[in-house]
Amino acid sequence: MKWISDSKILIVGLGLMGGSYAMGLRRLGYYVSGIDTDKETVEYALSNGIIDEGHTETDEGCVKEADAVIFALYPTAFKNWIEKYQKFLKPGAYITDVTGVKSCIVYDIQNMLREDVEFIAAHPMAGREVSGIRGCDDKIFRDANYIVVPTEKNTKEGIAWCKRLGQILGFKNISVLSPEEHDKMIGFVSQLTHCIAVALMTCSDNRHLADYTGDSFRDLTRIARINDKMWSELFDLNKDALLSEMEKFIKEFEELKSLIKNGDREGMRDKMRLSTERRGYFDKKE
Repeated sequence: MKWISDSKILIVGLGLMGGSYAMGLRRLGYYVSGIDTDKETVEYALSNGIIDEGHTETDEGCVKEADAVIFALYPTAFKNWIEKYQKFLKPGAYITDVTGVKSCIVYDIQNMLREDVEFIAAHPMAGREVSGIRGCDDKIFRDANYIVVPTEKNTKEGIAWCKRLGQILGFKNISVLSPEEHDKMIGFVSQLTHCIAVALMTCSDNRHLADYTGDSFRDLTRIARINDKMWSELFDLNKDALLSEMEKFIKEFEELKSLIKNGDREGMRDKMRLSTERRGYFDKKE
């Protein structure tokens, strides 16, 4: 499949990410259909022009017409869908996903998938502190990072197609990682940070802190407003990588604690200078 104007795209799962994909692709002129088990979600997507066609159940005709399918489901639900409904997929179709973990699903899906359909995994590094179709906005992709996660089973054409998807949606930087590299990276930059934010919010029950805090605390805990069902599944499925990163963080935190306890200002300053230097890598260049 090439990205031509008459391509038909199916989005399975119309939450924040699936809805944002649908919004962006439809804005670009593609025919976009959507499947979501929640009736209100489908009705909202239709009435607000996010999709052209919507279903609350997996419609055989809708799936068969799709040149490409984008899965915005939780990992376990994604695998279950493939097991049950891949028979409906169009021969030659490309499928991709937005799932936050890879090693535990990519190989399983590729092993069970028909040979005439190709799955190229991807991870859009974008989001908002809301969930559901009402929060969708394709502007979240602008200037964001997009990761393609291929394996030896993927073709050059399939990988190029998946990269092109990221390009047309407006992602600024497109990278390629193996499933294992992806999961190690995501364990640090995403899952560990969410763990820290959650722990900060659960270690004190003083509601009056909201009356005194400044922007630093708000910025640091922005992601503590969290989808517990999704993130608990992601943590569990990537536990080895996440626990490894947590141990590294605890070691570093203990070192900083020891410096403070011992009044080692120069040691503290060394840590802070290193922190400032490394934070500079993440500053967005205009």
